[in-house]
Amino acid sequence: MPPESPITAIAHVIQLSVAPVFLLTGIGAMLGVLTNRLSRIVDRARVVERRIPEDQGSAQAELQALSTRARLVGASIGLCTLTSLLVSTVIALLFLGTFLTFNASLVVAMLFVASMLAFILALLLFLREIFIATAGLRFGRR
Repeated sequence: MPPESPITAIAHVIQLSVAPVFLLTGIGAMLGVLTNRLSRIVDRARVVERRIPEDQGSAQAELQALSTRARLVGASIGLCTLTSLLVSTVIALLFLGTFLTFNASLVVAMLFVASMLAFILALLLFLREIFIATAGLRFGRR
């Protein structure tokens, strides 16, 4: 069997990196959702802060919930960013391992598992934030 040509090696690495690149697209979309939620939380907190002098009790309670939600979304953004960095490192190592001819498979596998764990944690924090946001909803009740 003839040795693999550089073009064939590049094509193979590109094929291997397609799935992680699509994963980066999904994570980017998730970051967009999270930053929009954070913006809405900040906007709502500003409205509630103006209401504090006239409505101490409920305004303080809502600010506390908004603060918790902002922390959860912020942590989720951080974990999604970490996920993106880890997946990007996986893609870079796929290319480096091929062209510098070293076995990067163990490192690639570990980084990919770490990226998935970070993404799972980000999703769990996001879910917790959603639960807090919906806990205070009162539809049709006064």
